[in-house]
Amino acid sequence: MSHGADRARRAALVLLACALLAPQAVTAQDPRAATVQRVAREWLALVDKLDAAASWSAAGARFQERMTPAQWAGILQSDRAPRGAMVQRAVAATTFSNSGPGLPAGGEYALVRFRSSFANLADRGEEVVLEVGPGYVWRVIGYMLI
Repeated sequence: MSHGADRARRAALVLLACALLAPQAVTAQDPRAATVQRVAREWLALVDKLDAAASWSAAGARFQERMTPAQWAGILQSDRAPRGAMVQRAVAATTFSNSGPGLPAGGEYALVRFRSSFANLADRGEEVVLEVGPGYVWRVIGYMLI
């Protein structure tokens, strides 16, 4: 085998190795994702218990400014309670942004989408919007049942 052919083979192997490793680098999870997913799940555990007072108190200021504890309790009873007990919840996607509809630009926001199944309604979704605040503490500022 000639020196040129050996060199070409090595170059091809290096390119193949890079191609195999590239998808892992591209799909590597943002280290913040584990944190926001944990915070979202902890908050959703309160929602699953229909604990309006605790979930309102645990939410961020933007959430609390948009509604009173009584309004939140009404939303939980009318929208979440009919779905029944939580059966299964899995993270479908987590994204980060510095802006969003109705949110000031330059903030640090996360959207965690879940595939959720409830006792009375299977294969649905939930979206939890979080914002980082003082002390780099993430708080829920939005919630939507899909």
